[in-house]
Amino acid sequence: MSYFNEVSAVKYEGANATNPFAYKHYDATEKIGGKTMEDHLRFSVAYWHTFTENGSDPFGVGTMERPWDHLTGMDLAKARVEAAFELFEKLNVPFFCFHDVDIAPEGNTLAESNRNIDEIVSMIKDYMKTSKTKLLWNTANMFTHPRFVHGAASSNNADVYAYAAAKVKKGLEVGKELGGENYVFWGGREGYETLLNTDLKLELDNLGRFYHMALDYAKEIDFTGQFLIEPKPKEPTKHQYDFDVASGLAFLERYDLADHFKFNIEANHATLAGHTFEHELRYARVNGMLGSVDANQGDTLLGWDTDEFPTDLYSTTLAMYEILKNGGLGKGGLNFDAKVRRGSFKPDDLLYAHIAGMDSFAIGLKVAHKLIEDRVFDDFIDNRYSSFTQGIGKQIVDGKTNFHSLEEHALQLGEIENQSGRLEWLKSVINHYLLSVNVPVGMK
Repeated sequence: MSYFNEVSAVKYEGANATNPFAYKHYDATEKIGGKTMEDHLRFSVAYWHTFTENGSDPFGVGTMERPWDHLTGMDLAKARVEAAFELFEKLNVPFFCFHDVDIAPEGNTLAESNRNIDEIVSMIKDYMKTSKTKLLWNTANMFTHPRFVHGAASSNNADVYAYAAAKVKKGLEVGKELGGENYVFWGGREGYETLLNTDLKLELDNLGRFYHMALDYAKEIDFTGQFLIEPKPKEPTKHQYDFDVASGLAFLERYDLADHFKFNIEANHATLAGHTFEHELRYARVNGMLGSVDANQGDTLLGWDTDEFPTDLYSTTLAMYEILKNGGLGKGGLNFDAKVRRGSFKPDDLLYAHIAGMDSFAIGLKVAHKLIEDRVFDDFIDNRYSSFTQGIGKQIVDGKTNFHSLEEHALQLGEIENQSGRLEWLKSVINHYLLSVNVPVGMK
């Protein structure tokens, strides 16, 4: 059965194409800086939003029309696998991601849930034999079921803690079986609503212990995927322990985990934390912790995680700038943790959305590469901080000063002259590159 009949394959047709089911800017084989777009961008489809999302919200029931939703239980799970690999093939994406409950329904017991997972994993494994699409990462959903009302690895209930460990154990086994390149931890319930009933230190200590046990088991079964923490400040809890990259890094360093984890950074989570997407990417990059990306965008007028498909070219350009400066994403990728809007309920809207997101990041890649190639920001920043390359500034950087020597230098100064940061000019340069990568001489 075909679930997406509108197109046999989405192909690159160029910027002037009028076919709505064609890539206008994403050419998987085009080389940018010696690597193909496909290798740079490493696109991934998110199983949950794409195949299980029904479009419901706090004010209304689901609106999505999906040709597999007349089924239930394991029949529904199997139909979603069929639909998933059809979409992967038509989009020509190299990766996909999932939570355990996305691919298989939970049973009445953990053992039954595991049997359901095993059956669907076997089916996915068969499809992967003839498909180019690989598993970017998998994870365990430890936030939806009522058992996780008080958290999972940070729960006040030791039985829940053990159940969470069993789910992650199974998740690591699945990741190994399917050749997953990463394993993600998103602590949706790892936080608190109020400190009035929370033992903060015990919860953080237990969370640290949990991650160490996960590392131990991965080593035991020879799972070589990269471990990723996905920061988010709030929602569903009032405060989550992986608030942003900075607090996440402090946690990893505190519990001796920093050498074993990197970050999976989501654009919309950065917005909720009060940061820009590029801030979170850069903070991770300069600390050697940028692992993978959940590619979406939020609505700054709304205070929740809207998970929109990325179409903001300014954001995709600055994101790709950080990723290129990082030397790429390594084992990571650009996973579309994004959902079509409630009013976009037809199956073909899933195609339109992914095409839009992939084209948006393709433009961002090309523009970011040109900005780096032309050293637009590098030269400006080098000049702005040039006072630290000579004289007293170089002595500061080399660790050869103290408050006595700095006071002596300051007492000899006359009027201090600062340079303009030229923020508006820099933004205009980005706009110009976005409009035309062929920048006229003198624009730099």
